[in-house]
Amino acid sequence: MADTSARRIDPAEEPAPSSEAPEIDFDLIELFFFAYRDFTSDPDHMLDELGFGRAHHRILHFINRRPGLTVAELLDVLQITKQSLARVLKQLIDTGHVMQVQGPRDRRQRELHLTAKGRALALALAAPQSRRISRALADLKPEDRSTVEHFLKEMVNREFRQQVDNLGHHEPESAEERS
Repeated sequence: MADTSARRIDPAEEPAPSSEAPEIDFDLIELFFFAYRDFTSDPDHMLDELGFGRAHHRILHFINRRPGLTVAELLDVLQITKQSLARVLKQLIDTGHVMQVQGPRDRRQRELHLTAKGRALALALAAPQSRRISRALADLKPEDRSTVEHFLKEMVNREFRQQVDNLGHHEPESAEERS
């Protein structure tokens, strides 16, 4: 029986490198991989020191951006299971970063808020990312920012684009509106 594990490939049979597929923009794909790696690296180090991961970061980010976000709304934003959220959210509550309060209109709802400790961590995690974005935009004209925003929004699945708009510009309800 012949050993085929060390079989040599005939150069004529060798497939062309994937980068020669003209319909695939490998250069931009690679830039996204590298940009994402570096964009997440600073927060990853901070989170690792706390025994947290990227799921913790996403939860802190969205609660910080929209205090009073309900558990159901957070599930919708993150597109994760209740079980995944419950485990990570419990850690953030147990460590004093997040608190849950009963909804003012529906007692079954749980609204999420950051504690002072949670807000400090959310801001610490966002700071290096904000600096990275500022450096990347520094040499662009002010109107180019809208092009970058448009491009990134177009990367979001169409059915979630309204959600992006709603989260980014949410104003917390006043006490009068809640009663």
